[in-house]
Order: sequence, then structure tokens, then C-alpha cells
Amino acid sequence: MSDRFLPRLAESHTPVTRVQLFRTDGSVVELEHTGGSVAVDRGQAIRRTCTVTSADVSLIPRTPTDQLAVYGARLRIARGVDYGDGTTELVPLGVFRLDSVEGDVAEGPVTLQGKDLSACVADDKLTEPYKATGTVVGAITSLIQRSLPDAAVISTIVDAPIGARTFDVEADPWAGVQEIAAAAGAECYANADGEFVIATLPELTTTPAVWEVAATEGGVYVSGSRAMTSDNVCNGVLARGENTEENVPPVSYLATDDDLNSPTYWGGPYGRRPRFYSSSTLITEEACAQAAGLKLKASKAPNASGDFSSLPNPALEPGDVVRVVHPDGTRELHQVQSFSVPLDYGGDFPITTIGAKEDE
Repeated sequence: MSDRFLPRLAESHTPVTRVQLFRTDGSVVELEHTGGSVAVDRGQAIRRTCTVTSADVSLIPRTPTDQLAVYGARLRIARGVDYGDGTTELVPLGVFRLDSVEGDVAEGPVTLQGKDLSACVADDKLTEPYKATGTVVGAITSLIQRSLPDAAVISTIVDAPIGARTFDVEADPWAGVQEIAAAAGAECYANADGEFVIATLPELTTTPAVWEVAATEGGVYVSGSRAMTSDNVCNGVLARGENTEENVPPVSYLATDDDLNSPTYWGGPYGRRPRFYSSSTLITEEACAQAAGLKLKASKAPNASGDFSSLPNPALEPGDVVRVVHPDGTRELHQVQSFSVPLDYGGDFPITTIGAKEDE
């Protein structure tokens, strides 16, 4: 959950966005931008991506020296408020690997696009077999720092042992990171500060709301919709592990939706719709239970969702719980799945949520 919310965010304050380009030659360019956005989506392998537009055509690399300074360059983006008293307050939106620069060389505009630092791990495909061993945190840290030696890895979970897992040549190390994290019921992602976080998804029913999107006077609600679907919604996950390399016998655990009041209750009218997951990293029933619980949350989540638009809040994080107050007074708790933060001052701020519950 984010603890970086601007304490005095209000419509009366002037929005401020800062975009910095860190070139590989050591220089830092403050980008005067004309627009763009930062998209954040928990459902994507690369959680944060960005698009920045600028009128500065000198950003387009023309010489080999220019190209060397761009390949491997990074963007750091932040947004906040100017309080009008000489002070500003910014929260980070992400650290991105610059992937492309394009535009009309004479008139512009120039468009820069980037992905968060997990893309550096994902693209560093294995050129020889790689064996992950030890614990969840240790194995994930080793895989990440294989590609980014200086990367900071922050864990908020209880560490747990894993079974040895050998990844083949051509395997995606970032997918391997997620497989290892699942053994502790966790996920791993690059946060807005450019650090890697290992954490579990907060429980919607027990986590306090960090923000209210209300259709009231002074509220930030612009528009909203509510939906339910059974597409791709499962209410049970059987996680299995067997590690012949370490002579560990097969283990398994079936996690089901056991909430009698849930529309996807395992023994209810919805029926039984299981999903299956297996990994050699799972060597205990507890690890299977953790992985099954993680996958079950993701499998149940789409059955109740919302799409809302509000005034921008750049400190929001996927997994945050928000309270939504509709125009008819209905109050609901939603868990944030994705959103897009505009870099211009008049842009929209759409939020997609999962796992909506009535707020009593």
C-alpha cells in the first residue's frame, strides 16, 4: 500500500510534473514536455510504462554519439503540486528504461517511450541453464541482480525455502522471478522509485481504504461504471509441487472460495471451476497453499470490477484499496488494478478496479 499520498492535494493547487532524462554519458536533461502519461497495470508482466511528448527535436539521436547516449538511458518521472508559496511536493511515478525516441526531425513533436526496470530483467534471457535455490527472497534477488547488479530488492514477506528450480536456455528470468515469488504467496514488481518489491496482495476485506473517490461536493469522482463477469473466473486452484532433483515427494494443496456469501462460492450455484498450477519450487504443502491462495485471488478478482475516472492522484499504487461513493450514495470498496496518470494538466485519470465489495 502506498504511504506517499500528498497531504494537501486539492484542486486549488497547481499540478506540477517533472521529467528527467538520464543519459548514458552521465548528463541529466530536464525535459520540457507537452504531454504523455504513465500507465500502471498490475495485470501486466511489466507493470509500469510511460509515454512522454516534447517539442524539443534535439532529443532525436542523429549521430552514433547521440545513439550511444540514448541506448540504456533512463527516464525518471514525478508529479505533484505547487502550493503557490514557493514550495512544491512531488511523488515519483516511475524509473523507466528509455526504449524509443521518434518524431519529425524538423517540426516535432518527439515521442519518448519507456518501460520500468523489470524489462531489463525480462529481456536478459538465459544463455545457459540457471539453477535457482535457497529461499524465495535470496533466489529472486540473485535473478534480478544478475541483470541489474545495483538493484535494490525490498521484501515485506516472511521468507521461505524453495525447491531447486533449473530454468532452461532462452527462459525469461522475470517470469522465473514471479514463479519463485508464488512459493511464498507473493508477487514481485518494480515500484515508482525504481526499486524491486516482493510483497503479498493486500486483503480487500481487512485493508483500510487509502483514498475516497466520492461524487460529492469537493469530491474527486468524475464518472464510473460497475461490472460483473464469469469469463476467466475460477473459484479453485490446485497447486502441485514435485522436485525429483532433490528427491522431494509430490505435495499439493487445493484452495477454494469458501465464503458462503461469495457469488463464486466453491459449493454454490456457480459450480466448481478449478485452475491448476505446478512448480518444482513448491516442496511443502504450506508452499502449495501460498501459491494456490495467490493464484485464487487473481482468478476470482475479475468477477466484480469497476472503471472510474477521477481527479489525478499520482501516489496511487496497484493493490491499494479505495472507497468509491457513487452519485446515488452507494458506497463500495475497490482494489486498484490499473490506472493511467496524465503528464499534462487537463488529462483524464481512469482507474480500473477488481474485487469490489459493499462498504458497510
